[in-house]
Amino acid sequence: MTHHPTPAADRRSVLRAAGGLAALSLAGCLGESGDDGDGGVGGDGGDAHPDDGADVEYAVENVADGFENPWGLAFLPDDGRLLVTERPGRLSLLDPEGGSRSTVGGVPDVRAAGQGGLLDVAVHPEYPDDARVYLTYAATNGEGESATHVGSGRLALPDTGSPALDGFEAIHVAHPFVDSDLHFGSRATFGPDGALFVTVGDRRDTDFGPNHVSQDRSAELGSTLRLTPAGDAHPDNPFVDDAAAADTIYSYGHRNPQAMAVRPETEAIWQCEHGEEDGDEINVIERGGNYGWPIASEACRYGTDERLAPSHSERGDVVAPVHYWPCGSGGFPPSGAVFYEGDAFPAWRGDLFAGTLAGRYLGRFTVEGAGAAGADVTERDPLLADRDWRVRALAVEPSTGHLYVAVDDADAPIARIVPA
Repeated sequence: MTHHPTPAADRRSVLRAAGGLAALSLAGCLGESGDDGDGGVGGDGGDAHPDDGADVEYAVENVADGFENPWGLAFLPDDGRLLVTERPGRLSLLDPEGGSRSTVGGVPDVRAAGQGGLLDVAVHPEYPDDARVYLTYAATNGEGESATHVGSGRLALPDTGSPALDGFEAIHVAHPFVDSDLHFGSRATFGPDGALFVTVGDRRDTDFGPNHVSQDRSAELGSTLRLTPAGDAHPDNPFVDDAAAADTIYSYGHRNPQAMAVRPETEAIWQCEHGEEDGDEINVIERGGNYGWPIASEACRYGTDERLAPSHSERGDVVAPVHYWPCGSGGFPPSGAVFYEGDAFPAWRGDLFAGTLAGRYLGRFTVEGAGAAGADVTERDPLLADRDWRVRALAVEPSTGHLYVAVDDADAPIARIVPA
């Protein structure tokens, strides 16, 4: 069941969220132009659970400025510095204390066009004993077609000189290559078992029927991949014994998931996914699950109020989202997510935070229950709605619990949320 906040806001909410949801626009999601859409709220209503985090006051600090379309954030354990990707093809190492940064060498050449470029970054869970850093990025073949790539290199941090990824190489390419610069997915997250989960978008396939690429398990598009740290298919993946399916696929039937996080309480993988026009979703990812796109969707056809497909609830063969924005609601074009478990804001522990791009705020969601069938999600009053920021990526600083935000802009800050 999904719940959504009312437009009303108390004085503390106004200080946090610039008037609550009443200040936000209601419009569509990603169109043919390749932009990331516009956002708002909607849903099926219901009685919301009490919110222990409603009265939290916070301040916003600029950590550093001048980033060009930052896309991914990852803290280095036992180091304190922050890796930041920029879509044109730069990787930076940022010191949160003073705001200084160094360019990291050894990154791959990327296809920085449309929604492509250098995208997410993840650090091996055993860092620094295993110094591998993982990047997702768009790159082309010899014919100019592009695909979502996953690569890794060992992060070298010399006492003198610049940091670099030594021995960087592509370890997996999501096939097939496509003549499109849209819908790369590309979020990367390590699961509790040490497997690397990577989202891959449908590359803007508009054949909205049962033959859509997201319903074709022989292709890796429109899916969640589960890889070993070396980039191979995980041996426990659901389709490893199916000769007609890609053995890397963990779930399928996705459109363009651009947010992914592990819920510590249950160790489940959660994703936020772009719908067509509205129809944005929050999903709990199940092994082998079909998430419906495009044979089941809560979205409209672009430029209309016409439903694109039957609802997930009308089919018995797909996994329904635990939260969604239905056709006509205005949507929540998502990017970046994290479950908060830090010490700076105890009342937010266990809450899901997710950015929205054209909605231009940071969403906070409380979660009760567990699993794709049992989780009960409530959207609370937004954060940062007064900043007019397209929120692209999130990370929690391990030592402080401060919440870091990457803003999607050509001249963008990295900011942090701290106790007021």
